[in-house]
Amino acid sequence: MTAKLIRGRGIRRVLVRSLPLVVLDVAATVVAFLIAAWGTKAGEIDLASPFFMGQMALLSLVNVAVFGVFRMHNSLWEYASVDDAARIVLATAVGSVIGDVLGALVFDARMPFRVYICAWAILLVICGMARFAIRVNSKGRSWSFLGAESPGQGRTLIVGAGESGSLVVSRMLAGSDEIVGCPVGYVDDSKRKIGRRIHGVKVLGDCGDIPRICKQQSIEQIVVAIPSGTQKQKRRVYDLCMETGCNVLTLPEKVKDIPEEQLSKVPIRDVEVSDLLAREEVALDEGLVGTYLKGATVLVTGGGGSIGSELVRQLLPAKPAKIILFDIYENTVYELYHEIAGKAREAGIEIVTEIGSITHMPALEEVFDRHNPHVVFHAAAHKHVPLMESNPREAIENNVFGTLNVVRMAHERGCSHFILISTDKAVNPANVMGATKRMCEMIVQHYAQVSKTVLASVRFGNVLGSHGSVIPLFKRQLKAGGPITLTHQDITRYFMTIPEAARLVITAGALAEGGEIFVLDMGEPVRIYDLAENLIRLSGLTVGEDIEIKVTGLRPGEKLYEELNMDDEPTVPTANGAITVIKGVRPEVADVRVRLDELGAALPLERDEIKRVLQKAVPTYTPEFQ
Repeated sequence: MTAKLIRGRGIRRVLVRSLPLVVLDVAATVVAFLIAAWGTKAGEIDLASPFFMGQMALLSLVNVAVFGVFRMHNSLWEYASVDDAARIVLATAVGSVIGDVLGALVFDARMPFRVYICAWAILLVICGMARFAIRVNSKGRSWSFLGAESPGQGRTLIVGAGESGSLVVSRMLAGSDEIVGCPVGYVDDSKRKIGRRIHGVKVLGDCGDIPRICKQQSIEQIVVAIPSGTQKQKRRVYDLCMETGCNVLTLPEKVKDIPEEQLSKVPIRDVEVSDLLAREEVALDEGLVGTYLKGATVLVTGGGGSIGSELVRQLLPAKPAKIILFDIYENTVYELYHEIAGKAREAGIEIVTEIGSITHMPALEEVFDRHNPHVVFHAAAHKHVPLMESNPREAIENNVFGTLNVVRMAHERGCSHFILISTDKAVNPANVMGATKRMCEMIVQHYAQVSKTVLASVRFGNVLGSHGSVIPLFKRQLKAGGPITLTHQDITRYFMTIPEAARLVITAGALAEGGEIFVLDMGEPVRIYDLAENLIRLSGLTVGEDIEIKVTGLRPGEKLYEELNMDDEPTVPTANGAITVIKGVRPEVADVRVRLDELGAALPLERDEIKRVLQKAVPTYTPEFQ
């Protein structure tokens, strides 16, 4: 009932919007012929004859029908473009030709040829001007190109005078609710564009002129509209923008892939810290990963988490037969399922949800027996350093013994591949979380020596935007007015975007032969203090004046810097330039079963005693005791 009501309202809105244009087009058809007949002095035409009246009625009906086919009545003419102008020319020409031919056939008579030509030209002008009037008089239109400005709209500089920049300005001038601002000018590195005007807005200089132009023109916000630019180019632009103190916005990366009819709704967004990473993301080699994923049944533990859910999204193009989402948290699995179900159905991929814990062996056995997975991506883990530092028992039970359970099942059930998601915190760990993940790597390497299953680990650093990541925390603090808190002024971390991390994990699975630890190229480490500063500056605020950065001191188990491999772990490059591999197996792997027994026996002990046993199991671990 509700759906019918919504459809009914939608139809009424279309009719209300279209009817005036239909009436106008009918009137324009008649007026065009009257003016043409008078202007060409076609005195032989009897304007009161049934012939003329009938031909006008037929031609009007034909024009309305043809204009409907060309979407002349239901388009958003307030956002009209060059393509829309071409559509008007074509629609009026096609309608006139069809109507004139039918009129001559039906009424067995014809008017002078000059009348038809003039009538079409006049019809084109009337229809075009009517729709241009809608474009000009649309709500909230800015007249900055004439020297007048709309009140309450920030003076805006657009970076990029290409298609995307033109889109931004046209929407601003049309009063779009999604792209708000008063366009003052463009900047573009193309010398031939400097001094030219697009939509009446002048290209004022190149990107290097951004600070100067912002000062001279009293710019309040900058919109970066260069989605096709390289990460290096964008980073240069963002650095220049941050010098200005203006609020910095940008377009979605895939704006060119958005259908034409939806372009009017494309919103600009805040520049994210991830935009500032001066690195090109690595694309997924679908040919490579298809060798072990196409047609396979894939199990993703922790499938509702940040990494697990993105792994699932990235798996879809590889065309597995089935993807099993296994997680203890039903809410995230529910949301992910409904997000991807439609795409999976179109690709012929079955999506199955299973709720359970990796520490509960009967639940794992049931999942493996029911679905018989070929490939396992193990992303389930406790990862929050401070929380695990105060809860070592839970960290060991979940991370170590949970991983052991999944590895055993993959080995016993004959899976083709098992890929562990590890972390840079496993290298010379200073905290419980890192030590447990290093123990997980040892378990994988131990079983890799005896199993037919290809078992490997993938080690990488922090992931921007993941649950518990520092960036969402900074954003919340910024929104609350500050201060932004960090633990040390010199602390550094490696960062990668979630999609890139997931793609590289899947690629590593294709490269694995068994027992390797794959290390993802994380680029250069990033100073967290710089991230906080940039986030404040991108918001058009000043560090220390508008928002304070407060240093709180290192937390238990926290390191100033992270490492991706130990000194005695030499890395070897792979065919994928973004992935290196550690093939050597450290001596402690041979004693994994003994170390696991000792860890299991230590679980009932006090917190510090558990840490001491964990240190014995992971010799590179340097614990902090309370």
